[in-house]
Amino acid sequence: MKKTGLSRREFLQTSVGAAGALLAARTVILDPEPIGAYQNPVAPSDRVRFGIIGIGMQGSGLLGSAITLPGVECVAACDLYDGRHTLAREIVNNPNLPTTRRYQDLLANKEIDCIIAAVPDHWHKQIVVDTLSAGKDIYCEKPMSHTAAEGLDMAAAQQKTGRLVQIGSQRVSSVIYAKAKELVANGAIGDLCMIEGSLGRNDPTGAWEYPPPPDLSPQNLDWETWLGTAPKKPFDPYAFARWRCWKEYGTGVAGDLLVHLISGMLFAMGWNDPPKRAMASGGILRWKDGRNMPDVHAALFEYGNIPVFMRLNLGTETAEIVRIMGSKGFLEVTEFAATHSPQPGVDLAPSYYAYGFPRAMREQYFKQWHAEHDPKPGQEPLAEAVTYRGVSYDEVKPHLWKFFQAVRSRQPLTEDAVFGNHAALACHMANESYFRKSPVYLDPASKSIKS
Repeated sequence: MKKTGLSRREFLQTSVGAAGALLAARTVILDPEPIGAYQNPVAPSDRVRFGIIGIGMQGSGLLGSAITLPGVECVAACDLYDGRHTLAREIVNNPNLPTTRRYQDLLANKEIDCIIAAVPDHWHKQIVVDTLSAGKDIYCEKPMSHTAAEGLDMAAAQQKTGRLVQIGSQRVSSVIYAKAKELVANGAIGDLCMIEGSLGRNDPTGAWEYPPPPDLSPQNLDWETWLGTAPKKPFDPYAFARWRCWKEYGTGVAGDLLVHLISGMLFAMGWNDPPKRAMASGGILRWKDGRNMPDVHAALFEYGNIPVFMRLNLGTETAEIVRIMGSKGFLEVTEFAATHSPQPGVDLAPSYYAYGFPRAMREQYFKQWHAEHDPKPGQEPLAEAVTYRGVSYDEVKPHLWKFFQAVRSRQPLTEDAVFGNHAALACHMANESYFRKSPVYLDPASKSIKS
């Protein structure tokens, strides 16, 4: 049979023309955060002195970044593993740096203005609440809480004490996400329709199969304290190194990765609320190593009437991408760039539905359509795509800098305990839906997650 019609794609390409169908593109380089502008000497009275609790994979990176910021000094370090006492001294290049296994020692130290905490998720609430109660500000790694109830307690502690909390999801301080927020606020994407995000890894380290320190033992690790509120069990070096794999200590891909997607999205959209409902699925499909948290996790959220679909996968490497889609086009945010791709939202050619008209009727329709819709030269509805490039949104220095600046100025922070709780609640709802195998919603009356 002879083909007489065209597909939608073929028709649009034929009618508009290959050159017209493709948007022109340009690139804009974003200015970095102005940390360099503050390199002048800082008076001793203006210096910020911090203590750090947890000097593992993330904590060591935070410590190394923090001490390079102007007017910032590490006073003491705490970790339950003695090997990290040595590591902390190496990072700050101070063999006499005070170290301890007891974080309470740092809270009692009058020389310390604030705390950086990078500990397993099941320890976040206790350390944050104790720090705030001790009259100190705190930068706590994401996700803010281990459970929904803990997050609410932490937000209440911030309100009660009036101290500062910053949660460590650094996209909130990225120039890339700042540009995304500006574009959305200025109506660049039109009426919001949907948001989607994805992130994938494909290697043992990316799946948290970390090697425990070779010398780790009950002699150089306070195992009982490390367990904290988790069920008691014999010393296990793999639980210590790979705690993200188990719900007793961590929050899985939701708390490790999804929280970044959610935090960036909330900031870009100007939202500060948890989702109304969540529905998730997934499984342990690749890394069958005894973990009980899924390594593939997909979740559909409702924020108002907007669907937000997030996909996390530890079995296939894919870039981290968030797409915000609307009636005027879409905004795609990646690690080094935010790209705005405008769309006219109108027909650029006569409707292909007219191929179902008899010839004379069809030709008359085409003639009339062109007479009414063809733009004059220079007034074509297509616009150029613009890519805004900047420093990686994984860079922690801008986020740390905002925290230390707030400690000095007492100005409020964007990613405080309220914002951090709302981002964490999305992760907890995704986990609850996965384990319950049903949709869940947040019940404001009981402040709990229900099916």
